[in-house]
Amino acid sequence: MQLPVVIQESLADKAKAVSLRSISQIDPKHALRMVLLSDGEGKLQAICRRDDLLDLEALNKQLGRNLRMMPIGDQVRTRQRVGLTDLPAMPSLTGWPSVIDTRLDELDYVALELADQQLAAVMPTADFAELTGKAIRKSFAVDTGSISVNLSNPQADREQLHSAINRFTGLRIQQRLEDTLELPPLPETAQRIIHLRVNPNAVMGDLVDIVESDPSLAAQVVSWASSSFYAAAGQVRSVYDAVSRVLGFDLVMNLAMGLALGRALRQPSDHPDGYVDYWQQAIWQAQSAGILAGMMKGPRRPVFGLAYLAGLLHNFGHLVLAQVFPPHFRLVCRSLEVNPNIDSSVIEHKLLGITREQIAAQLMENWGMPEEVNTAIRYQKNPAFDGEHYAYARTLWLGRQLLTEKGIALGAGEPIPDAVFEELGLNRGKVDERFEDLVQSKDSVMAIAGMMNQGT
Repeated sequence: MQLPVVIQESLADKAKAVSLRSISQIDPKHALRMVLLSDGEGKLQAICRRDDLLDLEALNKQLGRNLRMMPIGDQVRTRQRVGLTDLPAMPSLTGWPSVIDTRLDELDYVALELADQQLAAVMPTADFAELTGKAIRKSFAVDTGSISVNLSNPQADREQLHSAINRFTGLRIQQRLEDTLELPPLPETAQRIIHLRVNPNAVMGDLVDIVESDPSLAAQVVSWASSSFYAAAGQVRSVYDAVSRVLGFDLVMNLAMGLALGRALRQPSDHPDGYVDYWQQAIWQAQSAGILAGMMKGPRRPVFGLAYLAGLLHNFGHLVLAQVFPPHFRLVCRSLEVNPNIDSSVIEHKLLGITREQIAAQLMENWGMPEEVNTAIRYQKNPAFDGEHYAYARTLWLGRQLLTEKGIALGAGEPIPDAVFEELGLNRGKVDERFEDLVQSKDSVMAIAGMMNQGT
């Protein structure tokens, strides 16, 4: 296969020195990526190794600028103008000023990925340096292998959280974690639902009483039950009707808990461009966790309601980061935008020394949430976790990867080994079919998320 004409023209006389290889045959350490940035001074292209973290703060300090990811609409128009669906790391395609990470100079060759053809154009680093001779050279990328995220040691979470608070905020360390973080107390509705959950004698009427005592929540429950997503037969006239006839005890309890906790913290005004918002993520993960729990077999199969609740609350730490570390949360958002292939836990650890999963799990434990939910939230980014309640954590991890594979913008994804399906007693083909159906119901999922958002 030949290089596309637009690529050949950009390479000019260097085209003859280029060899084509399948992307799967390329050493990731030699693969490059190009990030389109902009600010009030204009546009800039940053090129670094594909799997390195682009340190936007370091780059801006060195250049004296306020760069962030170029708006997605502008990026789409740029790719359309060039005639490619994805731009390889070739500055000459656009002609804009460029900055290149100095780590590239250590390589003996570079690989420019051509996603449209699933190929990479490979050339000696000396030729690439000549091709990009007008670009600025700066050190602004970090090897993610040097960032040690705490995925498996919860005993260190509190110490890491206190360290982050001392470094990045003026908050005082209090005896109670909620006081330290200056969070509002756990909402009364959430407290009552937690107590109801651990009451073996709880009946439907108890839940209906709790929901009806909160007018906003009652309206939400009736709205959920009346939505097309649940396709209720006949009109839903009351909370009791919604619980008994459409939604069921567990689902109402979990949706009400998620909404009550979501209300405890305000939704941040900032958000990483290109990712689905907080409540969409919550509903996607809750639905996927429910599907997987329902398909599993054996004694370690997660309880549907707890798996659904874990999915609903999986990203609660996002709200806490926004509340406790406002300026740094904005930097987290900007860094997620320019590093879409790197997991949020790596970026947050690099910038803050703590991850949203660590913070959320600590709070959930303080608030007396079920241990299964705490475990799922804390270990959802660690597919190797094999402790008690591991199936809950693995359910969140697997659901995220499956949704990401199907184009739901939840962040960086990872390959899914067959062993994960075997371990959970799942048939990969059948799971894939169910997730295809879930993604096909995207409009309904977004509608439910919109209802949740209106209630906060």
